[in-house]
Amino acid sequence: MNKNITLDNSYITLPDIFYSKQLPARAPFPKTILVNNALAEELGINEALLSASFITGNDIPENAVPIAQSYAGHQFGHFTMLGDGRAILLGEWQTPQGKTVDLQLKGAGPTSYSRGGDGRAALGPMVREYLISEAMHGLGIPTTRSLGVATTGESVYRESKLEGAVLARVAASHLRVGTFQFARQFGTLDDVMKLADYAIARHYQEIADDENKYENFLAAVMERQAKLIAKWQLVGFIHGVMNTDNMTISGETIDYGPCAFMDTYARNTVYSSIDVQGRYAYGNQPPIAHWNVMRLAESLLPLIHEEEDRAIELAETILQKFPKIYHREWMEGMCAKLGLFEEKAGDEQLVGELLELMEIHAADYTNTFRAFALNTFEGIALFKTENFLQWKEKWEVRRANQEQSISQSNEFMKQHNPAIIPRNYLVENALAALVNEGNNELVLELLNVLKNPYTYSPEQEKYAAVPPSNDSFKTYCGT
Repeated sequence: MNKNITLDNSYITLPDIFYSKQLPARAPFPKTILVNNALAEELGINEALLSASFITGNDIPENAVPIAQSYAGHQFGHFTMLGDGRAILLGEWQTPQGKTVDLQLKGAGPTSYSRGGDGRAALGPMVREYLISEAMHGLGIPTTRSLGVATTGESVYRESKLEGAVLARVAASHLRVGTFQFARQFGTLDDVMKLADYAIARHYQEIADDENKYENFLAAVMERQAKLIAKWQLVGFIHGVMNTDNMTISGETIDYGPCAFMDTYARNTVYSSIDVQGRYAYGNQPPIAHWNVMRLAESLLPLIHEEEDRAIELAETILQKFPKIYHREWMEGMCAKLGLFEEKAGDEQLVGELLELMEIHAADYTNTFRAFALNTFEGIALFKTENFLQWKEKWEVRRANQEQSISQSNEFMKQHNPAIIPRNYLVENALAALVNEGNNELVLELLNVLKNPYTYSPEQEKYAAVPPSNDSFKTYCGT
């Protein structure tokens, strides 16, 4: 027992259908691989306490009540019972700023929701989540974060024998759309209400006393999700598995399994090996998020109004706003990427024309906009085409007709176009060096340059290079 970390356990005040108590499986030979010192300092946790034994769950806080959370969800459109099959929530930590965050161990052993699985995780996928989640944080995108990774000293078996590991994850909470689906499908109306009240108290205290708080709760979650997906689209992030159990109530990105960043711009881009139908392709992410929020609305209907028809009417009124909120956020971001401080008539067409040209000429998404920020139009075939040169003239006229100067516009673009992203081939090379050779230098280098992706520093230059070919690149769940 670790007497130096004190946790709260508010989740177990919910009805016991929402969790099962579960100790982490013991790791025979824990070894630290990564510790996020900056995050530990931000949370007010002494990094010296983050030992391999703590990260793997051997050494749990003295007052912790470890649990696995139950939830359900639509996986690729099909509803199923789920739950934390390999993750254990230790409890909630209070930061010096008065925030409450979950501390969860991912890969900490089997639970009552493992469905025959081993409950373990492999080193590669856990470091991948650490790396990508920290990159997302650097990009300014709401995300769960990683406190540390440690190996267990045991092997796990997937397609081959792999080294076992545990990730210590920090989240605003692990409440999901699927948690509400579980409550509605398998619990009582009182269970749904208690869960909603808990979520409101945890994330939306400003509406706690509203007369129509459950309507407002749905609207608030919807708005956060619309804004989140807009941020994903603006940097070319593809989640890969947008099941309802992977959509948080807090509005954070969660579960970095088969995720990737788009290289060549194409709306139908899919990297996930299991998404054979392209359900979660880059271009489908906004409507899928809308669809997922609809599933939350279905779970909340009895709370929104006692008459079902009226509840549906009220929910639909809220849900109709999703596309407008998303489009507003996305257009604001796209204008910023082009150095335009305010959206004006004709800007949507200007953006649409550029994206169409990028898709036709297979332009790299990140580096196209990076070129705008640097005002250096070379190295990409698109820039030599007559259609682009004609488009560029229109853009230059539009940009000149602003109150702000061209130099201010250039600086504005640097603030909204990352110089680098976690290039898929760089991530894979770093993971391979760590997993196959025990060399973590490439992982640490990537983490360092991705902390501040908008600095345009000389050190970032080599990380902006595109891969020779990404036609065969695939990502995997790691389960």
